[in-house]
Amino acid sequence: MNNEKINNNPLLCDIETGMCETTDETTNTSSHSSVQSTEKSVKLIYYTDPICSSCWGIEPQLRKLKLEYGNTVEIEYRMGGLLPDWSYNSGGIGKPSDVADHWDEVSVHYDMPIDGDLWLEDPLDSSYPPSIAFKAAQMQDDKKAQLFMREIREMVFLKKKNIAKWEHLATAAKTVELNVEQLKIDFEGKAKELFQDDLKLGRELGVRGFPTIFFIDNVGNKEIVYGTRPYAFYEMAILKLNPNAIKSEYSKNWETLFSIYSSLTAKEYSELSGTPRKESESILNELSKKDALEKLTTKNGSIWKIKN
Repeated sequence: MNNEKINNNPLLCDIETGMCETTDETTNTSSHSSVQSTEKSVKLIYYTDPICSSCWGIEPQLRKLKLEYGNTVEIEYRMGGLLPDWSYNSGGIGKPSDVADHWDEVSVHYDMPIDGDLWLEDPLDSSYPPSIAFKAAQMQDDKKAQLFMREIREMVFLKKKNIAKWEHLATAAKTVELNVEQLKIDFEGKAKELFQDDLKLGRELGVRGFPTIFFIDNVGNKEIVYGTRPYAFYEMAILKLNPNAIKSEYSKNWETLFSIYSSLTAKEYSELSGTPRKESESILNELSKKDALEKLTTKNGSIWKIKN
């Protein structure tokens, strides 16, 4: 994994650093005026991509952060443009099928279900279409846009759906109750500009891989957490900028957690409920046997959804 070339390959995520690197080498991390927060005491600028496997690995920590520090922080999602197209060959990846084994390996490392067979069956040409669709979703409703991102991630990582195809983006939009017709109009128009704005700001901030999270307080002080890290890293970044940030208590029973997040992996349930990981799997399996939850199983793990 430590081959120098790998760092230049956007789809090879380095398990040790927890980063999916871009091919852009700029590393200027100077502060930027457009990223100041006015409402909550700490603003998070989260640079990600719909097909970033390390970003799927960070979901348990991010979901917990929203529950514990949602009153203190606001999270702004920015798209990084992980896979423009297949016109490169570096780090041992030159074609979609090369990604398949890598995704399976990442899945085991993060203990989050990912099925790499997508890259053998219906590979994406680019991660730009789902990124632009996300910007279009943000134009409608920020909360729904985040639900949309989760939906398309489940599609690509667990259901092997090529989310560069409009049909899948439209299905996800409908599921999270976005206006699909409006989404299409924005997807083909204004959202493209917004995506380019994200790429430009990313270059200015020196974003070189995903996930990258900038923590910024009201006067522009900044902490940066690169890659997928344990929960304490994100919590410490908040507390460094706002030592008075108060952690919210939340109910850790399964009904409450599934009423907040309609789908959870065993790793996520473990992180959010404080239950040991093996026990989490047993609890979720029991609930699906009792028909309280619906279980979707992939070759590399499962996800449980609340039954409507």
